[in-house]
Amino acid sequence: MEVDRLRLLLEQVAQGTLSVDDALTALRDLPYQDLGFARIDHHRALRKGFPEVVFCQGKTPEQAAAIVAQMAARGRVLATRADEAHYHAVQAQVPDAVYHTLARAITVGAFPEAPDAPYGVVLAAGTADIPVAEEAALTARMMGVRVETRYDVGVAGLHRLLNHLSLLHGAGAIVVVAGMEGALPSVVGGLVACPVIAVPTSVGYGAHFGGLAPLLTMLNSCAPGVAVVNIDNGFGAGYLLGRILHTAAAPL
Repeated sequence: MEVDRLRLLLEQVAQGTLSVDDALTALRDLPYQDLGFARIDHHRALRKGFPEVVFCQGKTPEQAAAIVAQMAARGRVLATRADEAHYHAVQAQVPDAVYHTLARAITVGAFPEAPDAPYGVVLAAGTADIPVAEEAALTARMMGVRVETRYDVGVAGLHRLLNHLSLLHGAGAIVVVAGMEGALPSVVGGLVACPVIAVPTSVGYGAHFGGLAPLLTMLNSCAPGVAVVNIDNGFGAGYLLGRILHTAAAPL
């Protein structure tokens, strides 16, 4: 349950338009709902400012659909690492669910209106890194922030990145997704004042070790202000981007 829905519920009780028993019925699944194979944390939006996110990989389509359907009855939903089978099962129960092919994600509900500033930027070093970058961008947009994307701006052709310096300098935080040797976050970190969130991907040749090589490169970055999430973790990067920008926008 999100804060706005809970506030409305309490206001209705205070105004006498909703009975205490009906309010208790609406709150009966707090703090979590037990489906047997999953325990949905409906309280998370109250604690964290954003609802629990469904990780579909490893779940059957039926399991993913059951979880999303219960969550959709209470607000917006983001489900990551979803394939077509997950989506079709979800859509059968939640007709307005939308599948984002590049991001491999399902959303339910409208994206919150995002202010022009502060805004975030998501960069992908290569075209093969776009799925992880799209997952990051989609996550941040679902959290209600404005996100600009620029793809295929890796270090093999640095002029492609330098064409976007004004955009980077205006950003409140930047996600940089890169495979191979993973050098792009260090380059960006040396050019901007805002936080940089580095995402290593599993894109690369054999000595790349499935993303371990760029992970170590990013962890050993000599550019200050670079934080690193796990390999292929676009969701984690996008979530952190959203939290940074919401904090920056909050009044002191």
